Amino acid sequence: MRLQRKPRLDLLLTTMLVAACISVKGQTPPAPADSGSSSGPSQTAPASAPSSPQAPSASGHHYQPDRFAGKAGNYYLMVWGVDSLSVKWAESGEVIRFSYRIIDPKKAELLNDKKAEPELIAPQAGVKLVVPNMEKIGQLRQSSTPIAGKVYWMAFSNKGRLVKKGDRVSVQIGQFRADGLVVD
Repeated sequence: MRLQRKPRLDLLLTTMLVAACISVKGQTPPAPADSGSSSGPSQTAPASAPSSPQAPSASGHHYQPDRFAGKAGNYYLMVWGVDSLSVKWAESGEVIRFSYRIIDPKKAELLNDKKAEPELIAPQAGVKLVVPNMEKIGQLRQSSTPIAGKVYWMAFSNKGRLVKKGDRVSVQIGQFRADGLVVD
C-alpha cells in the first residue's frame, strides 16, 4: 500500500527544497589563489556580505551565519567598534551571558566603562535584568581597558528563569543599545 501525500504537503516540501537550493547557490566560494581568467568583479563577494571573516567551525560546516549581516553588523562595527554579539543562557538559566568582540578599542570604551550600568531588556518576559554586584568580587562583568580582538562578557542575573532560550532581548550599556539579540 502506497501512502498518498496531500497537495499542501507537496507544496511545502517543494518550497523548502527550492529555498534550500537558493540559499546554498547564493553562497560564493572563495576565489582561487591564482586565477588567470579575466572575469573581474563577478568573482568578488557581494557588497552585502559581512565584513569580518569567519573561520570554518570545528564541526566541518563551511557556512557560519552572521547574526548581524548587512546594515546591523556594519552599524555595530562602525559606530561601536564591536562584532560577534551573542546572548547565551548559562548556569541552568540563572545567568544570561552577553559577549562581544572588540575590533576598535577607542570606539568600544563605553561598553567596558564601570560607570555605565548595563541592562538586558526582555519584552517577552516583561523584565529588565541587571549585572549583579557580588560582595567579594564586584560586578560580574569585564571592565578593563578594551583590547582589539579580545572577547568581553558580562553576566545578567536571571533569577526565576524569566528569560528563556529563543527570547529576543536588547542590551543597553549607556548610549550603546543592541536590539533583537536571540538568547541561545
